[in-house]
Amino acid sequence: MTPVLPSSQQWVEKYRPKQVKDVAHQEEVVRVLTNTLETTNCPHMLFYGPPGTGKTTTALAIAHQLYGPGLYKSRVLELNASDDRGINVVRTKIKNFAAVAVGTAHQGGYPCPPYKIIILDEADSMTEDAQASVLVLRNALRRTMETYSKVTRFFFICNYISRIIEPLASRCAKFRFKPLTEEIMTSRILYICNEEGLNLDSEALSTLSSISQGDLRRAITYLQGAARLFGSSITSKDLISVSGVIPDDVVQALFIACRSGDFDMADKEVKNVIAEGYPASQMLNHLYDVVVESDDIPDDQKARICKKFGEADKCLADGADEYLQLLDVASNITRALDNMPQEFPFGS
Repeated sequence: MTPVLPSSQQWVEKYRPKQVKDVAHQEEVVRVLTNTLETTNCPHMLFYGPPGTGKTTTALAIAHQLYGPGLYKSRVLELNASDDRGINVVRTKIKNFAAVAVGTAHQGGYPCPPYKIIILDEADSMTEDAQASVLVLRNALRRTMETYSKVTRFFFICNYISRIIEPLASRCAKFRFKPLTEEIMTSRILYICNEEGLNLDSEALSTLSSISQGDLRRAITYLQGAARLFGSSITSKDLISVSGVIPDDVVQALFIACRSGDFDMADKEVKNVIAEGYPASQMLNHLYDVVVESDDIPDDQKARICKKFGEADKCLADGADEYLQLLDVASNITRALDNMPQEFPFGS
């Protein structure tokens, strides 16, 4: 096995498209933004959609195509809203950057329009210490956008547009990014494999597509991790090991224990999941797939089980104990599949 020489550069950055026209599977977005680049008349923009579909790549590509390497650093401010989220950031870093007017300066063939760009990534992500000031933050952003609209453009990037308040979203041109198809994912991964001298068989390629769930950034990260650890010939098992995804046999063991009606058996499998360090939230997602795809489970029972999945997922997001939540889910699956009488409410 020939080891792959380590590189300090992340492949996600190395193979990130440099121009808007190269962004894959977002034809409508690319068409509109290409026209926008030709006129250089950019509105405030809101990019939303699943992770790894090209939102940040598109925002960066627009900025680079407008200003080129010479003016990029002085004309573009990149912020991650999950880190730079406080009201002080708006009052200082963003406001100070936005307040300074710039002129038109054609350099190296780049249009260099007379405004700056602020890219606010993960705009829908707020940590607990920012919750109290979230409304103040967004109101301040709104006022800043109105005051400095002639010299600044805001690019907001998020996964969930529903978490962006309407007064802010209404001031932006909205662009929805579609999940990447397996064909697009496979094509890009094969290209990278060819460039890096990697060998993936069909099973490994299918596994990578499955565990990355339409997130190309995640797929490339898994691929690079596997290449560094296992060399140029990468198997399906290697990819699962690197990704930390729960193996199918572990998921099936827990589900079979639930179907057996034996609480002690189910408890043993839950303890095994926790002891192996698998995330409970990830196990819920896998169990959801197993339950929904099972042909021998009636729809009413599926509905009850899925309701419990939702409740447990919310509890986990709020910081509940993983073992207790997973055991609660296993117990309720067991009761649902045992056809408990209706006078015993599901989940009580």
